[in-house]
Amino acid sequence: MADIHIGVGAEKAMAAGRGARRRAALAALMICLAAPSFAQGQAPFPIQNPFAALLGQPGPSVTLKPEQRAIVDKVNKYLTSVQTLQGKFVQVGSDGRRTTGDFYLSKPGRVRFEYDDPSPIELVADGTSVVVRDRKLATQDVYPLSQTPLRFLLADKVDLTRDTNVIAVSSDDVFVTVVVEERNTLVGTSRLMIMFDAKTMQLKQWTVTDPQGYDTTVAVYDLDASKKPDPGLFKIDFTNYHN
Repeated sequence: MADIHIGVGAEKAMAAGRGARRRAALAALMICLAAPSFAQGQAPFPIQNPFAALLGQPGPSVTLKPEQRAIVDKVNKYLTSVQTLQGKFVQVGSDGRRTTGDFYLSKPGRVRFEYDDPSPIELVADGTSVVVRDRKLATQDVYPLSQTPLRFLLADKVDLTRDTNVIAVSSDDVFVTVVVEERNTLVGTSRLMIMFDAKTMQLKQWTVTDPQGYDTTVAVYDLDASKKPDPGLFKIDFTNYHN
């Protein structure tokens, strides 16, 4: 019996680990709109979350003041301007673990994240569907793109006040911060906190709180917005993987 209990415990632990990796991969989708806010070769460093308490609780809609709306308009303009992008990413999970990899983006609706070893995770959005793939187990979870927060972030034109619930806008001498909430009956409620440099409006950090309450911080570097990624990178293989 002891061997059975150990086996069951190990299986549950492995399942929990896979679930955590998949949650983190979905959260990592939100890094795709980052600007080249880090110097070439400079590793990004996550900064403090000024809205930590807010991110863990339901957020009411807010009536934006004129200065807040001006901030959101700048963010919309910037996010809309990003049409193609590729580079490297650093992801910090809720447990403090760091993972790295490469990503490729091509609007509308297409993005790919390839995690460095030893992580077996790969994430692909083809404009219609999103898959979180485990290369080691040859499995993948499939989600409709229209039912995830990506539907507006990967759109040609971004309008946060129209497509999301803006729950906080803040600006000081150092950072500009916008927090939005995405409520969906299929995947639950997600929070996205975007922090920009107050002087340059360059993106500094993106923190995602998923429907289970897990925070993931992401940042990118070594970016190139001039190259168009190979369209083949965004094709989803529905034949060689188990859903």
